[in-house]
Amino acid sequence: MSLKRQPRLNWNGQSRRPKFDRRSLAIGLVVVWTSAIETTFAQPTPSPEAVKSISLKTLDLAQVPPNSQPPLPQPGLPPPRPAPQPSLPEPDISEPLPPPEELLRPRDGDLPEEGLESIEGTIDIRGYQVEGSTVFDPEEFDEVLEEYIGEISFAQLLQARSAVTQLYIDNGFITSGAILPPQTIEDGIVTIRIIEGALEDIIVTGDRRLNPGYVRSRLELATDAPLNVNDLLEALQLLQLDPLIQNLSAELSAGSRPGFNLLEVEIAEAKTFRPLLRIDNGRSPTVGAYRGTIEINEGNLFGIGDSVNLSYSRTEGSDEFEAAYRVPINPRNGTIGAYFRITGSEIIEDPFDELDIEADSRDYEISYRQPVILNPSQELALGLTISRRESDTELLGTGFPLSDGANDDGETRLSMLRFFQEWTQRGPEQVFAARSQFSWGIPFLDATVNGTAPDSRFFAWRGQAQYLRLLSDGGISLLLRSDIQLSTTSLVALEQFGLGGNFSVRGYSQDFLLADNGLFASAELRFPVWTANNGNDRLEIRPFFDVGNVWNIDEAAPDPSTLVSVGVGLNLSLANRLNAKIDWGIPLIDVDERENRDVFERQEIYFLFEWQPF
Repeated sequence: MSLKRQPRLNWNGQSRRPKFDRRSLAIGLVVVWTSAIETTFAQPTPSPEAVKSISLKTLDLAQVPPNSQPPLPQPGLPPPRPAPQPSLPEPDISEPLPPPEELLRPRDGDLPEEGLESIEGTIDIRGYQVEGSTVFDPEEFDEVLEEYIGEISFAQLLQARSAVTQLYIDNGFITSGAILPPQTIEDGIVTIRIIEGALEDIIVTGDRRLNPGYVRSRLELATDAPLNVNDLLEALQLLQLDPLIQNLSAELSAGSRPGFNLLEVEIAEAKTFRPLLRIDNGRSPTVGAYRGTIEINEGNLFGIGDSVNLSYSRTEGSDEFEAAYRVPINPRNGTIGAYFRITGSEIIEDPFDELDIEADSRDYEISYRQPVILNPSQELALGLTISRRESDTELLGTGFPLSDGANDDGETRLSMLRFFQEWTQRGPEQVFAARSQFSWGIPFLDATVNGTAPDSRFFAWRGQAQYLRLLSDGGISLLLRSDIQLSTTSLVALEQFGLGGNFSVRGYSQDFLLADNGLFASAELRFPVWTANNGNDRLEIRPFFDVGNVWNIDEAAPDPSTLVSVGVGLNLSLANRLNAKIDWGIPLIDVDERENRDVFERQEIYFLFEWQPF
């Protein structure tokens, strides 16, 4: 019997990575310096009045709650299905965030230096001693100050000081600067002192439920002394991409002491409670293809950025409940998550319904995910998952093995350790995402161990990739997908690779083929035929081509072992509240399908309707 986790709509999670509306963001940074610094720092430096306010559109990212990505293909009849391994959320392209330099404009003009340039006479300068710098080497200062060596005027000496300040500004240190301290010039050596700007405090306002420490801790990563505005703007961009934040504005102003600044950040929180109703025909016909699902998603349960996802699905022959909880554990978006799923199924398809075939499964997961590279355009994350799967099958009310690997009572117990790597690269016209996962089956916690049949001891690798490319200004795009699994030993059905169904080769029933190894590739063109509401409402036609092949380690491959299909889909999305799609897949490889199945049960036509009430 097929047991699997059901597909969900898009993230925001991630991994979850969140789906954002196209909203404008105004990030204004005002640099206010104390009067002492204003009268001594070299020019040009940003004026207190210079405020740059830019309207931005956030990246429209596909968002999926933790453990709720579209599942990998699952088998059809009647063994238990493969484990619900996470797959990549569908990418989406929108306007990228502007580069940091567009968010802040240096001020024009210099502060007045009345009386200083008018000092008559010249000074014989043989060199400079720069004090207080933690950023630049002496050689870098020598290069900047080289033209101010020799017989120079006092005005040129001020220009030398300004050149040092400009070196800081050009490298993003706009709150740092140089001064000429009171001194007696000896042996022609002039001392220039650096005052490197630092952040005195971060003040977060506007939050209602989100803990201010959530925002503050993420900004503190980018505000080490000396303060670099480029790092700060990148941190603000990352916060704008956070699904918990609708928009934000920031202001950098003078602190209580020279060289210190205050960062005031005002945020508007995004809606985090999202109920969802779904109807589709994505289950295996053996337990009933037509399915109804109720989901409740809360992205900020206790105000610390933690999320909870609850889901209940039902078909004619199955019930399934899922629960997931994920909590951030550090400001670099590291998270720990827990996942639980319980499924009860019975075969309802003639003639197997007379055999009273039933199956129950339970899944438990604890995972840790940590981005190691994170910026507005790319992310590399590493993670570790400890997983446990338990499955029981019965025939005529008695435990009975229905698939290779189960014991004589129809029980399969798997304990697994999974190490995964995720990479996402986003640009203005393309998105690339890849996921790699190594899975080890370990004989732990009474895991199933057999003499010759496949059991809980295995090693397998899974690789997935997606590439979305914008082909025209009219919104035509190309989506490429691939999926591959390689194993070193025979696998129990719970871990095998499946082909067929909406997230695999469309036009064939869910998980029509099942084997130890497999590969899948898909190409899909997307033609928008109607758009409104700034692109939030859209209707697209999507022709596609799918192909896949499977093979086994110790047994012959299924016959046929290859599935190929072409088809066309229609997708309607209305303001992120309603999503409806229908795909018609035409099988190009003939297979044996049950005559009593209609085109929806065979999934030659796949439909999905999702509605978010509020």
